Amino acid sequence: MVQRRDGGALTKAWPVFRSFASWRPAFLTPDIIAGLTLAAIVIPEQMATARLGHFTPLLGFFAFLGGSLAFAVFGSNRFLSCGADSTITPIIAGGLVALAASGSPDYVMQAVVLALIVGLFLIIGGICRMGWVADLLSVPVTAGFLVGISAHILISQLPTILGLPAPDSKLAMLARLGALLPNLGDANPFTLAIGLGVLIVIATSERINPRIPGALIGLVAASAAVVLTGLEHRGVSVLGVISVGLPKLTVPDGSLGQWIRLVPLGLIISIVVMVQTAATTRSFPSDADQPPDVNRDFIGVGVGSVLAGLFGAFPVNASPPRTGIVSETGGRSQLAGLVAVAVVFLLLMFGAALLRHVPEAALGGVLLFVALRIVHVQQIVAIYRQSWIEFVLIVATAAAIILFPIQQGVGIGITLSLVYGVWSITRARLLRFERIPGTSIWWPASSHLPGETESGIVVAGFQAPLSFLNANDFRQDVLNALHSSAVKIRLFVLEATGILAIDFTAAQALNALIRQCRSEGIDFAIARLESIRAQEAITQFGIDRSLGPNRIFHSVAEALAALQAPAA
Repeated sequence: MVQRRDGGALTKAWPVFRSFASWRPAFLTPDIIAGLTLAAIVIPEQMATARLGHFTPLLGFFAFLGGSLAFAVFGSNRFLSCGADSTITPIIAGGLVALAASGSPDYVMQAVVLALIVGLFLIIGGICRMGWVADLLSVPVTAGFLVGISAHILISQLPTILGLPAPDSKLAMLARLGALLPNLGDANPFTLAIGLGVLIVIATSERINPRIPGALIGLVAASAAVVLTGLEHRGVSVLGVISVGLPKLTVPDGSLGQWIRLVPLGLIISIVVMVQTAATTRSFPSDADQPPDVNRDFIGVGVGSVLAGLFGAFPVNASPPRTGIVSETGGRSQLAGLVAVAVVFLLLMFGAALLRHVPEAALGGVLLFVALRIVHVQQIVAIYRQSWIEFVLIVATAAAIILFPIQQGVGIGITLSLVYGVWSITRARLLRFERIPGTSIWWPASSHLPGETESGIVVAGFQAPLSFLNANDFRQDVLNALHSSAVKIRLFVLEATGILAIDFTAAQALNALIRQCRSEGIDFAIARLESIRAQEAITQFGIDRSLGPNRIFHSVAEALAALQAPAA
């Protein structure tokens, strides 16, 4: 069998290294350039993200190495960058701090176990083709989630930026903020200047050209300032001597009880990772003519999390900004990520001394930029203007993440998203249809569109899946439409374009409704039932037998032509 070399067939045939399926030697130079640019972004970002989670910078590098190596082998997307990520790291830290002291060996061991759990969830999700899980968080809930995460990052970095002692990490976020406020007068102006200076450098670089490694420039400048002006003697904290080395595969010795305790946190993080991975894959598709393989990328990120855990690090995630950098700088495959991996390897082997004078406030400045960047202000404003109910979801989700322990807040956000989805389905009501004059088209009745009806005939539609959530309302709406008419109704046509599925409860209600109509002398027909799932349900639940022969039509006009009888 001949397979296309430019599209999905060949790619699907590759069990591993899928992003290299269409690779050519001409791509080598663009991939190297993209990889070097990515490395310049990764080095400061992974260090800062590790500090955000109360880990050493070394573990941030290990997370990137594990995530990138595994995704290059098992992932599908050509551009996706996988490693430590500021979206999930506050959730990791918030969940682990209740189980162990921040930064302690037990804390790190729990993070390793968590990485393995998250990785297993993602691998299972990919194998079972659970890409739909990525749609559990609606856009407003996701926006609120990011606002809450941003607040966590900002408040967690204030002590570093201000040069103040950090409050107890077990305190609630607002309590930590309250503990800082009385000490603002003791802030170190040098650390503040470094943090804000790095923030300004990154923001300016991003504004000029996102490909400029503003974070790396800021860290180099801040480190030079520390060395040249002796800022360490003026209260500026630096990373100091960093124990470095290449990662070694190790299996954590956590007990079964520790694994079980971490499962709920792992599930929450897995859902967030799935949402972000799917969003990244869809935003930067490998082939514009082929749908992205979200499930395969779940497996790639999942194996990355497992490998990061075996390297002694914490769970990883897809990074939209880093992925965008690879795409925008001309990267053509995961070779770009492997080039960045090689640079990090070289840094770990020979460049540890370069990191000792990096001020912690500079890493705080990197995280301040990340916190500000992940808040989609324009999107929030648009939601506020167009749907106040969904704006309330943003506020509620952000408030839950800010006011409650972060893992509970994320769980509340997921619940709000699901509840809103259920509520949206239950809001669906029966719509009366009218014929557009001079045509055979039947359309939902509207004050803006002239329409006509026929005596003794009701045409109505239902624009949602028929399920246990709305079955009773649907049945009652149909009966109200039939019994409120001033003339005797002899035919009811259900315009079923919007009915995508029918569950058992709804099928029973529909069968009962058809029987009641027949007992009252009202003929019942269904038109435009286009959904294959709904068509299968019609047969599966015996609705076709309740209707009788020749009662399902391709259009309302066809139903009327076949069943309409002259009015008495």
